[in-house]
Amino acid sequence: MRLLCVFIVILTLAVGCSQAPKSGAPSQDPNQNQVKVQQIAPQKLEIKDSKAVAERLENLATSIPQVESAHCVVFGNTAVVGININKELDRAKVGTVKYSVAEALKKDPYGVNAIVTADLDLDQRLRNIRDNVQAGRPITGFAEQMADIIGRVMPQLPRDIRNTPNNAGPNGTNTAEMPNP
Repeated sequence: MRLLCVFIVILTLAVGCSQAPKSGAPSQDPNQNQVKVQQIAPQKLEIKDSKAVAERLENLATSIPQVESAHCVVFGNTAVVGININKELDRAKVGTVKYSVAEALKKDPYGVNAIVTADLDLDQRLRNIRDNVQAGRPITGFAEQMADIIGRVMPQLPRDIRNTPNNAGPNGTNTAEMPNP
């Protein structure tokens, strides 16, 4: 019985693998249906002089109408550009201006992968980081501002709060008063 099963499996595989394409079937040339596309986006260049690149990207951003000022911080091979826009513009216009800045930066080989923000607080923090770098405190200033940014962005979830031994009662319960339901 085993021999018969093995024979049937081998026969099935042999028949299935030996089928030739029919005369009306198209050939299976893998290169026949491929389309070749040339990349048109500029390639990101390695940033060697971060101060010059930051100044260049700031100038590009401020060349866009409605942008009052721009602040750029370059760390590693990445740039973050904060833009300051007229406070009287509505949200849709702010998004349009931010998009226009991103378009202008996309055409620049140093700004092609830059991050653009129109948040006033982040723009101020980027300005502080830039000022700290210029004052000779690049690591400390960056770390302080990043801690503030992350502290602002990260939500505080009540379930993540752990009871400290100071608040624990005799049975491990919290001694804070519970409201009556």
